[in-house]
Amino acid sequence: MKALSHPTNRAMFFGGFSCFALLYCVQPLMPLLSHEFALTPAQSSLSLSISTAAMALTLLASSAVSDRIGRKPLMVAALAIAALMTLLCAMASSYGQLLAARTLLGVALGGMPAVAMAYLGEEIEPEQLGLSMGLYISGSAFGGMMGRMAVSVLSDFYSWRVALVGMGVAGVLAALEFWRSLPGSRRFRPSAAGWRAMPNGMRRHFADDGLPWLFALAFLLMGCMVSAYNYIGYRLLAAPFELRQSVVGGISLLYLLGIFSSVWAGKLADRYGRKGVLYLVLGLMLAGILLTISASLPLVVAGMALFTFAFFAAHSMTSSWVGRRARSSGAQALASALYLFFYYLGSSVIGVAAGVLWARAGWGGVVALLGSCLLAAVAIALHLRRLTPIEAMLSQIKAGAG
Repeated sequence: MKALSHPTNRAMFFGGFSCFALLYCVQPLMPLLSHEFALTPAQSSLSLSISTAAMALTLLASSAVSDRIGRKPLMVAALAIAALMTLLCAMASSYGQLLAARTLLGVALGGMPAVAMAYLGEEIEPEQLGLSMGLYISGSAFGGMMGRMAVSVLSDFYSWRVALVGMGVAGVLAALEFWRSLPGSRRFRPSAAGWRAMPNGMRRHFADDGLPWLFALAFLLMGCMVSAYNYIGYRLLAAPFELRQSVVGGISLLYLLGIFSSVWAGKLADRYGRKGVLYLVLGLMLAGILLTISASLPLVVAGMALFTFAFFAAHSMTSSWVGRRARSSGAQALASALYLFFYYLGSSVIGVAAGVLWARAGWGGVVALLGSCLLAAVAIALHLRRLTPIEAMLSQIKAGAG
């Protein structure tokens, strides 16, 4: 709690919390939206997929926009607009209106993740950057979990509209605290170079032997994660489980496992290398999703727990791997933005595809799709195993420069 007394840390915690609470709060509401608007599960999943797709498409542009207008103004606007769009979602009289508001919410939130990382990199001293970035990520994970749980409970006892009003009000308050607490930029200098440098930076990254495959991993991993949580609610609400909405929302508590798995995976990667540990965590994800086929509730929960634990471990390794690979081609911020672009795009594309399979083949169809995606991820890991280590690449570059 002492760390949150620092205004920047406190602001970033609230910013991360609000961003991901507002983005993912509709996930446990999908069965209720299906009933309210007579939707198939795939159609209902658009309430999340359309937001993550819009967010993915605006992530790259937002970093360049922030180079012109500044980091803080764009982030404050992003949080405020997202909160207002959530309030509008609660008032939607048709599903089309709700999707329009969720699209604008995604566009707005594209101005938060990459820009927050850029702000911290500019304003925070190197010896304090790890703590500040960790608090932002912790706030993000906590917000994603609490947003899901809060709307599950409120919708169970009141309605989904009341739940979204509550989230919207919380988002407005978080945006005000973010604006009040976050210091203005001291080291930011407006620049138009972001737009001009982007095409060259993209070409360098996609010409790299490893980065495009890491972007593909981001697409597959997040697509699997979001799809599993999109449709597990439908399964647990139906026979043979027939759980209450608030109980189903409690499965989001499994996100807490990510706090431990990312640290665990980091230690193993330091000892044995990322390439070897990546096989392990992908295997655990596959084992976890296969366990959920069981008709036993404890085994389903255990499978989701294992799947979630392994996902955060894999995401931690692949995202840090991107930063290390990007050293050799430059434009590290752009590499991170591209990783996030494919990360959120995967949640949209695979999330909708999983909904189609749910309608045709039930949970078994969803598991078949996610299992196939994870086998593709293993194939990518096999390719990455043959890459030249980044340390050797950097040594070659230095030797050539000399």
